[in-house]
Amino acid sequence: MNADKNDQKKFIRTFYSKDVSVDFDNKNITVIGWIVSIRKQGKIYFVMLYDSTGPLQIIIKKGVSPDHIFTQAETLKEHSSIAVQGTIKKSDKAPKGVELHPEEISVLSTTNKIPPFSLYGGQLPNIDKRLDIRAVDLRRPSAQSIMKLRAKTLQSIRNFYIDRDYLEVNTPKIIATATEGGSALFPLLYYDKEAFLTQSPQLFKEQLVLPFEKVFEIAYAYRAEKSRTLHHISEFISVDMEQAFIDYKDVLKIIEDLLLNLKNNLLETSSEHLDFLNSKDWTGFDSIPSVTYDDAIDLIKEEYPKIEWGDDLSTTTMDILSKKYPHFYYVTDWPSSGKPFYIKCEGDYSESFDLMYGNKELASGGTRVDDKDELTNRLQQKNLNPNGFEFHLRVFDYGMPPHAGFGLGFERLMMVIANQTNIREVSIFPRDQHRLTP
Repeated sequence: MNADKNDQKKFIRTFYSKDVSVDFDNKNITVIGWIVSIRKQGKIYFVMLYDSTGPLQIIIKKGVSPDHIFTQAETLKEHSSIAVQGTIKKSDKAPKGVELHPEEISVLSTTNKIPPFSLYGGQLPNIDKRLDIRAVDLRRPSAQSIMKLRAKTLQSIRNFYIDRDYLEVNTPKIIATATEGGSALFPLLYYDKEAFLTQSPQLFKEQLVLPFEKVFEIAYAYRAEKSRTLHHISEFISVDMEQAFIDYKDVLKIIEDLLLNLKNNLLETSSEHLDFLNSKDWTGFDSIPSVTYDDAIDLIKEEYPKIEWGDDLSTTTMDILSKKYPHFYYVTDWPSSGKPFYIKCEGDYSESFDLMYGNKELASGGTRVDDKDELTNRLQQKNLNPNGFEFHLRVFDYGMPPHAGFGLGFERLMMVIANQTNIREVSIFPRDQHRLTP
């Protein structure tokens, strides 16, 4: 139900809730938001109003508030949108030390249904039930903090690269052939041809170092992996960087600088959200240590003798490794056999790394192959047909410079930053094997 439009025009917001403080004592203001909770205690109604900046408590007292306001309080519903004009009063017991005493309330919209969970405390149902009405779920204070941290993190990463003269690029998301090889692709019909949703901007960003030298991209990528785990989704944001005239060791330093800059920015701009989510453990670093793949295998063997050189790291083995490296760290110099065709290799080893946080893989990168013949041989070694990559190989005829870079799974990084165990909590509308709506 919506209020009369002429009635709505009477209420013009004068402040957001974040602006209201004890300095506003006895000040008349108008706020607009939605009701998160209503609690009656004797002859007093406590109404918690939220807007996009946070909460503000409204107090309605019988005998103190206007009679029509106390009568109206009996009809207010959680999740309704209201405009409130009234006077701010100091209150030691109220959140932020102030409360709003209303003189007029206009109901701008009301609810036909009550969600099957409380926004402000109480037991939450499983995430699948909440995702069915995700827009409502995102009104929860913890979800608000997660998404505000998410926005600040994207902003910090983007500004980091812009401030260092990287060019932001946008590469195609509809592609003709697999970037990584393998079968984890979403096929689609592109007019009369078969095409795929991109797994990674890898080949395009490599080509773009030829004209631009330093590029980055923050965009969606897609993996058709039939994995129903707490850290897999099918549509995710990939943070990619590629730069000419550097190698993978230079990239390690760039990522370290990126994360240190991010830490400082979030502590400065979003400390209240980190505190609310109990998520400051990750900020306790000043550098990122490295362990070679060989040393990692030796360390794991002490507890899990079954692992062999050349094996990938499983959940079990990463759990073991995370006991010594519980925070950010790199695993470097992986076996050539397990790395993509575009990674530069020397014998059995590759110039590559993974960025980890405890038992989570966050990013992968390395020095790239910059010679056409070598790249063709690598494709053949991976049982990929070079003819399918002709669009990429032909660029190497024009003097492809040495280059390196990485790709980072943004949502996995957000799991660390927001202290979440389920990746779906940090994606606005997550997509996985079983979810295509909303």
